[in-house]
Amino acid sequence: MALIVQKYGGTSVGTIERIRNVAERVAKFKMLGHQVVVVLSAMSGETNRLIALAKEIQKEPDPREMDVLISTGEQVTIALLAMALKDLGLRAKSYTGPQVRIVTDDAYTKARILSIDEANIRADLDSGHVVVVAGFQGVDENGNITTLGRGGSDTTGVALAAALKADECQIYTDVDGVYTTDPRIVPEARKLNTITFEEMLELASLGSKVLQIRSVEFAGKYKVKLRVLSSFEEEGEGTLITFEEDSMEQPIISGIAFNRDEAKCTILGVPDKPGIAAHILGPIADANIDVDMIVQNVGANNTTDFTFTVHRGELKKAMAVLDAVKGEIGASSVTGDDKIAKVSIVGVGMRTHAGVASKMFRALAAENINLQMISTSEIKVSVVVEDKYMELAVRALHQAFELDQVTA
Repeated sequence: MALIVQKYGGTSVGTIERIRNVAERVAKFKMLGHQVVVVLSAMSGETNRLIALAKEIQKEPDPREMDVLISTGEQVTIALLAMALKDLGLRAKSYTGPQVRIVTDDAYTKARILSIDEANIRADLDSGHVVVVAGFQGVDENGNITTLGRGGSDTTGVALAAALKADECQIYTDVDGVYTTDPRIVPEARKLNTITFEEMLELASLGSKVLQIRSVEFAGKYKVKLRVLSSFEEEGEGTLITFEEDSMEQPIISGIAFNRDEAKCTILGVPDKPGIAAHILGPIADANIDVDMIVQNVGANNTTDFTFTVHRGELKKAMAVLDAVKGEIGASSVTGDDKIAKVSIVGVGMRTHAGVASKMFRALAAENINLQMISTSEIKVSVVVEDKYMELAVRALHQAFELDQVTA
């Protein structure tokens, strides 16, 4: 008998029929003698609907009240699935995040999990129940409802698997695994049987929508066996996310990620002196804005130009912060650009192979794609390009690295 945590995304529970299908899938695992915890997202489109309602009331909705509102979507699906399981003759019980006592910090709309009290879940499992938990939500130490950010149900699933020391965490979604890149852009993209935690973490952080980055961080930190599967296919092993030492030699590049939700901020004519980067990025951090790529170029007359990228939805907020900073540090001007995209190649094989970056740059140059920013690590190379060239860049790189032939 195994303890399995299964997470189902919004498309998997988008209709009553699909909720019944999930119940039947869960029942099969239960009938095999496994203990099952199910984590659910809201029905597809429901969170967007709730956000739209909030914006009809307030242009900039109050974050605390927004969390109260958007956490209700998952409450609907957990109750419906518990009913569907009971209709099949199983014992089932649903819990919201606060009822489980998933404690988070108080960063509304993007809270982080601090602790989980799994005692009630364990007691229910031991008494033969299927436990159904609302993803994406928790409660802060003052009793306020919080949410974990878009895609946070993945994080809930993996965090519960870690707390319960589950044998496996299965993430069910609308794709049957992790692909070398998005098949909608490159039809020749191949499904990977395995991928390392390092690679999956990079892909998630660089724009891959298969898994939320914090869920992969949790899985790697707590050694949670993680598998991505399709909720619409009865058979298939999906993609196992594992540790590098568990795998045979990896291909040089395992996948290509891309992100359209990027924007670029540049502050020009910055005095070239120690501490200036902290003076710029400190207020950005204080405004709770996440920074991704950073480039600093030495300019003329002892000045420098400082460029960094943020989420496209936070460009306006970041520009307001920089406008205030500009006068304080004596910079000349501030510019913003939301017509960019980031494209990245990822692979642990890059550690032992030279010339990967140059091959990437040649492939993009052959398509006349200009590179605005470059960032590298041991297992990834990222570039910022004009957003209209993003899909062309992905296709060119997939072909250049022959990822249609990957069999890992």
